[in-house]
Amino acid sequence: MSYKPFPELTKADESKVSELLSQWSLANGLVMYPPNFKTYSAAIAPTTLFPTPFPRSAFQNAVDVQQSFNELYTNLVANHKEWLIEVITQLSQHDVGFTGKLFEAYNKAVEESPNKELVQPLSLGVFRNDFMIDNQEASSTPGIKQIEFNTVSVSFGALSTKVGQLHNYLNKFGVYGKNYYSNDELPISTSIDELADSLAEADSHYKKQQSVDDSIILFIVQPNERNCFDQRHIEYSLINNHSIKSVRLTLEEIESQVEVRNSDQKLFIKATSEEVSVVYFRSGYGPSDYDLNPELTWNARVILEKSAAIKCPSLLTQLSGSKKIQQILTKKEIVKKILPSITEEDLSKLLSTFVAIYPLDDTEEGKLAKKLAFEHPERFVLKPQREGGGNNIYKANIPGFLKSIDEKEWDAYILMELINPPTHKNKLIRNDEIYNEDIVSELGIFGTILFDEQKGGIISNKNAGFLLRSKFSSSDEGGVAAGFGCVDNVYLY
Repeated sequence: MSYKPFPELTKADESKVSELLSQWSLANGLVMYPPNFKTYSAAIAPTTLFPTPFPRSAFQNAVDVQQSFNELYTNLVANHKEWLIEVITQLSQHDVGFTGKLFEAYNKAVEESPNKELVQPLSLGVFRNDFMIDNQEASSTPGIKQIEFNTVSVSFGALSTKVGQLHNYLNKFGVYGKNYYSNDELPISTSIDELADSLAEADSHYKKQQSVDDSIILFIVQPNERNCFDQRHIEYSLINNHSIKSVRLTLEEIESQVEVRNSDQKLFIKATSEEVSVVYFRSGYGPSDYDLNPELTWNARVILEKSAAIKCPSLLTQLSGSKKIQQILTKKEIVKKILPSITEEDLSKLLSTFVAIYPLDDTEEGKLAKKLAFEHPERFVLKPQREGGGNNIYKANIPGFLKSIDEKEWDAYILMELINPPTHKNKLIRNDEIYNEDIVSELGIFGTILFDEQKGGIISNKNAGFLLRSKFSSSDEGGVAAGFGCVDNVYLY
């Protein structure tokens, strides 16, 4: 099915639209802090001038599989814990500096807990499932392929809502031409409120569980967070829609700013004696989040993990998002084992989103991967156990990188078949400059799930909106906060 071309604008029109876009963004919070910022001075987030075409059927497929993916990962954590721990134990030996440290923190928290069991059985997953359209699909209907499943600190849920509102405003204002896009072609993600709703639901269950009337949500954030507005919109939704206050602390501040009551492991803010119901991690997803003061930051993870507050995510849930687990979960027999009651239709939909992913170990599959990495590197991306942009090794750079490290370290990586997305000639706005280049886009579907990590019961399992990120087709990496891409919105056709 064909789609409308991008609207045509003269240079004079572009200048006027850029001003409209910038002022709407500043007025409505589609913003980030620039490097070396002052707290009073924000800049508009990098964004596209037009929404980017995305096949409606592929979009719906991504939405349809999200709850199955939510359940897949939480069932792994709750019902197959011994197997997950066995995989993470092996992985920790090859990625000592990060995966190993996360696993060490988990083991320490368990060891220091009463009866060697974490006191809070409930866990909240706020996930984002990232996909691209794959041009290699033989079918006339474009298919989606999974890039990765993010289990910690998923970002841009709030700015996704804002960029959808921006493009709808520009469309209604007539910037693109009179009624250029219909309402159903430009959906607006509801992720601000739905992500806040999930935190509020966890807070409600905590209050019932602990028989308390008042509690707060603790956001764990990076020092000097440039993407704080993406987080703040969720905080504002929490207080406006649920009357729940949030407090922001860095990992470095935890030891000095919170206290855990020995009698029941309840977590409190020292200065105000406010009880924490949910710890929501918007930091802690990469090694650099711990480097400022490793003793303080890693101890903070232990303190929080063994507290009675509901974690979003728990350490095991975060570890389930490792690339090694993603590689293992592409196998049909493993998926069926973890989701024994999944229907054949839902299983087929889920499996259809996978590309080939290989280990780099001494198995037959691993030996094949090593051969492919050196003979056909142009077909692959090499991924470590890391989140955020800037960590992957692409195509021709793979052989040289592998030769540069000890072969014993290769098992810390997975070799993933590259997805070949379509390109579009949209216009990107960054730092008051307009770029007119080919872009590729990545669709993220947000999902939330509240579950019992000890007994395996699921309390709620929901979709929570979507995100489109775009980048120059010449750029391998795509992180907006890392400086590689921009926030975008879908034009469904």
